Amino acid sequence: MFDFAIVGGGIVGLSTGMALYEKYPNAKVLLIEKEERLAEHQTGHNSGVIHSGIYYKPGSFKARFAKKGSQSMTEFCQMHDIEHDICGKVIVATKSEELPLLDQLYKRGLENELAIQHITSGELKEIEPHVRGLAAIRVPMAGIVNYRQVSEKFGDIIRSKGGVIKLGTKVEKIYETDDEVTIETAKETFKARMVINCAGLHSDRVAKAAGYKTDMKIVPFRGEYFKLKPEKRHLVKHLIYPVPNPNFPFLGVHFTRMIGGEVDAGPNAVLSFKREGYKKTDFNLADFSEVMRYKGFWKLASKYMKEGMDEMARSFSKAKFVESLQELIPEIQESDLVPGPAGVRAQALKDDGGLVDDFHIILGKRSVHVCNAPSPAATASIEIGKEVVSQIPVQNHLLMATV
Repeated sequence: MFDFAIVGGGIVGLSTGMALYEKYPNAKVLLIEKEERLAEHQTGHNSGVIHSGIYYKPGSFKARFAKKGSQSMTEFCQMHDIEHDICGKVIVATKSEELPLLDQLYKRGLENELAIQHITSGELKEIEPHVRGLAAIRVPMAGIVNYRQVSEKFGDIIRSKGGVIKLGTKVEKIYETDDEVTIETAKETFKARMVINCAGLHSDRVAKAAGYKTDMKIVPFRGEYFKLKPEKRHLVKHLIYPVPNPNFPFLGVHFTRMIGGEVDAGPNAVLSFKREGYKKTDFNLADFSEVMRYKGFWKLASKYMKEGMDEMARSFSKAKFVESLQELIPEIQESDLVPGPAGVRAQALKDDGGLVDDFHIILGKRSVHVCNAPSPAATASIEIGKEVVSQIPVQNHLLMATV
């Protein structure tokens, strides 16, 4: 019998395991991951940005946890000698109609109590000579890290505390009673006093397997990237982002420095035909059919039809993709780019077509379900883990008081 069983070996599940040991140092913790390696999906395909929290609604989980998480993530990397770089970020207005949006974003950053700067085109040119912009926001605390390395260290810490990590083990069914939870996998059956669902792209399905209706569905969006050729990496000094389109729930194509020196350019955002579909050709009939039958998706699609078509065009046309990049760095050419890896974002979508905009946690009888944790979840992972543990239902908390 375990005290806690965590489903999902991405960065949120792993950070939750660490947080459990901080609060219950003598607990018996089990982490179950269906892949043969930790951080194999969203975490392992992450862009590696340590976000500041500037975009998010003041007071929201995302705003609070990104700000606090950027600090705790940086401190964790320093403590464990994980390579990272607080390189800073600029958010650039390239058109006059974007200037009011930039001003609104700057005000939001101040409301979130961030140390940011509103800079002129001349000041932008001094720090990013190849970027064209009318004005920008400089975000000094943004940075980069390899989140797979962070996750592996999280896993090492869990094991060092006595935690058990089962890889290559897929959860199939979950049964809750008043006293315990039974977790059936393809290999063996486990029992625990509490289960915590951090299954990312499959979090809604795990919640359903435990008997909970979430009124939302995970819809996978693939983000496709190019990489700058080595001889063109000098064009990018910071993280370089456009002003977000207020009519579209994604940040737009941007330039991201990576640990190791590479520079990623992207992503677009297109519907993936498989929950773990990292290639255009990846297809799963069950995943695809589930999205096509979901009324929430069609409501979303009708609302963002134009923006969605633009994203699809960038997916199939390198020239269109380059045009978007040239708005920030005009000298970028098609020949400067080579194909890069893609990631898949698990975005929770409500029945009415609305995106679940914040981190979303559902409490069960003997379970906690993290049902929406898209970006900036990696940045905020340490804080999310602490929040999940703090939300363990009172009756279970009392039962485990001696743990």
